[in-house]
Amino acid sequence: MKRRNIPHVAISIGDFNGIGPEIILKTLAEADLYSSTPIIISSKEVIERAEEFTQSGIVYNFVSDISETKNNVINILELKSNGIKYTPGIQSAQSGKVAMQSIETCIQLCLNNDTDAMVTAPISKEAVNLAGYDIPGHTEFLASETKTEFVLMMLVSGSLRVALVTTHIPITKVASEISEELIETKINILANSLKNDFGISHPKIAVLGLNPHAGDGGVIGMEEIDTIKPVLNKIKEQKHDIILHGPFPADGFFGQKLHTKHDAILAMYHDQGLAPFKLLSFGSGVNFTAGLPIIRTSPDHGTAFDIAGKGIADPSSFKEAYNLAVELAKKRISED
Repeated sequence: MKRRNIPHVAISIGDFNGIGPEIILKTLAEADLYSSTPIIISSKEVIERAEEFTQSGIVYNFVSDISETKNNVINILELKSNGIKYTPGIQSAQSGKVAMQSIETCIQLCLNNDTDAMVTAPISKEAVNLAGYDIPGHTEFLASETKTEFVLMMLVSGSLRVALVTTHIPITKVASEISEELIETKINILANSLKNDFGISHPKIAVLGLNPHAGDGGVIGMEEIDTIKPVLNKIKEQKHDIILHGPFPADGFFGQKLHTKHDAILAMYHDQGLAPFKLLSFGSGVNFTAGLPIIRTSPDHGTAFDIAGKGIADPSSFKEAYNLAVELAKKRISED
């Protein structure tokens, strides 16, 4: 790690036809530039167009090389692009390509230790695919680019943390993807992150069942009996620094406020975990990718094409994502 007193944070511009540029500028207009150094990876034209409707009044340091960045200012590391066609609310191959180029640059900056963390603004998977990329989501792309076999998608809002066993796959494939090995891997990544990133020495983790009523003793499905319970028992026997409970029926778990009694919840699939999380987090949620060799966070919402370019986007979730990235980076810097 290159020695720094404050974290340098790379920021991916996201899909420039969505609300990404707007929420970035609104966030950085209020950021403490003595606590972190933001570096937005974007073309100058995108920033200038976004500034027209945000009216943030920010003064930028435009640079063509990472070595030219300065502390206590907002840096723009220029991403070269040929004639940006800025069409708010419209998905395009160009906006998808720029979004991915920005993400790729952020990843390399982190891997090279030029920055200490990265925050990604929302992308459109459709626009990304129009640009020729074939990826299911940020999480999978980050894993591939960092050569990480297993990562964990975790949503964070204060003490509420929800992680997923499976992420961006069709619901028809969820049951066949879930195995003892996969659950054990995800629990281990989650536990290690809770210890190392969040400072919880003996994390208390709740695991949700797959089937309605957690299978009702096998009446509605056998995954809980055949797969989930055995791996939980195995981990309990082997690791005494992890407290595991479950599998819980997913429908009653959050209603009974059991999430308040655990440091994290492991859900079996995307909507099982994210639907209640987003209801409880009120737009302040952060997507954190655990298990990577780098720190990456993002807001818990999408591109919001319907309000793009209107200057009315709420930056709350992006602010939380940026602040969490800074907090985690400071922790790692202090430990080096």
